[in-house]
Amino acid sequence: MQDIRKKLEEEISALEYELRNELPREIHKARLHGDLSENAEYHAAKERQGHVNARLGQLQKRLAEFAMIDLTKIPRDKVGLGSRVVVLDLIRNEELIYHVVTTEEADAAQGRISTGSPIGRALLGKKVGDSVKLQVPGGAKELEILEFQTMHDLAK
Repeated sequence: MQDIRKKLEEEISALEYELRNELPREIHKARLHGDLSENAEYHAAKERQGHVNARLGQLQKRLAEFAMIDLTKIPRDKVGLGSRVVVLDLIRNEELIYHVVTTEEADAAQGRISTGSPIGRALLGKKVGDSVKLQVPGGAKELEILEFQTMHDLAK
């Protein structure tokens, strides 16, 4: 979890530097070219400034939300954030392993699913023996939880 926080802080820092140093220079330089109504460099720099501001706001909000995660409230007896879950896909009769992670860590190809994804939401709060039915972009899934380890178990 520290890695995510560090990654967010680094991106925020880089964007703040761009917003305070690089973009003002670009805008000033573009203004020197004259008529702003037909100045593509000026409009591009102002558009970039808007995008950087928006992204910076998103990251700061996410960092604040992340700071509020109380690790002591993550369950020890059911699937939660940080859990490694072994499931049986009842439709395909295939065993799968998922790691329930934050949005920033998600990588479906590696089995890292976010708590906000359809599979992640379906697994949260479940125990061994529970099964879930859900709709995913590829069609219907029915999963039975065979075993799981919480982040507390994995930290040992």
